[in-house]
Amino acid sequence: MKIATWNVNSIKARLANVRAWLGDAVPDVALLQETKTVAEAFPASEFEELGYNLAVAGQKSYNGVAILSKHPIEDVVDRLPGDEGDDQARYIEGWIDAGAAGIRVASIYLPNGNPTDSPKYPYKLAWMDRLGAHARALLAQEEPVILGGDYNVVPADGDVYDPAGWADDALCRPETRARFRALVHLGYTDAFRALHREGGRYSFWDYQRRAFEADRGLRIDHLLLSPQAADRLEACDIDPVPRGWAKASDHTPVWCVLSAQI
Repeated sequence: MKIATWNVNSIKARLANVRAWLGDAVPDVALLQETKTVAEAFPASEFEELGYNLAVAGQKSYNGVAILSKHPIEDVVDRLPGDEGDDQARYIEGWIDAGAAGIRVASIYLPNGNPTDSPKYPYKLAWMDRLGAHARALLAQEEPVILGGDYNVVPADGDVYDPAGWADDALCRPETRARFRALVHLGYTDAFRALHREGGRYSFWDYQRRAFEADRGLRIDHLLLSPQAADRLEACDIDPVPRGWAKASDHTPVWCVLSAQI
């Protein structure tokens, strides 16, 4: 089973690119972030034509997450537990009913947190604490789980082109990285890092100053696997090609492949 994550930076603006990549890469499951539309306006038919079922959590002009799956999606949760007052569309989870290869997936758009001297950074850290609590609860179910998405976290200096220049950014601050490490230490595996030890591999390049052409990037899109999913991990990589297309998102897809069963 092939599972991909991609911050599309507006599903309507990138519709042609997303459809093209799905047609070429043919993931069984695609986790999308920053769709920037309410669920009712999501172009569902464009993906149903490609054989996908959908689960969508939307918000006008901001945020928004979705799950696309070649298999039925069951047991959908469309908000991160832990704060009933938080109405930002940043999390959606569901069970992919693929028989023996079934898996629970979540599409995550974690808060950016900048500027760090504003309420946005405490919100980011509190959101990460909630994610950690929920991730722990998911492990207790002893299911294969993939928590995929735009984490807005640079895990280590090798994951950013200019570590010193980004040291005080919300994506790289020690408090941010500590919470990401805490997720991994619960028992989750960073699928890309498990198979690729080299630095300088990125999933995001800013639109400014021809960052993509100069490879001034960051690795902030991640697939975290529970032990039951990690045992099935066969491959994982970043596909930089869509970042070079016309009208590209500033992110590019990250994908992994799991065996049908152990």
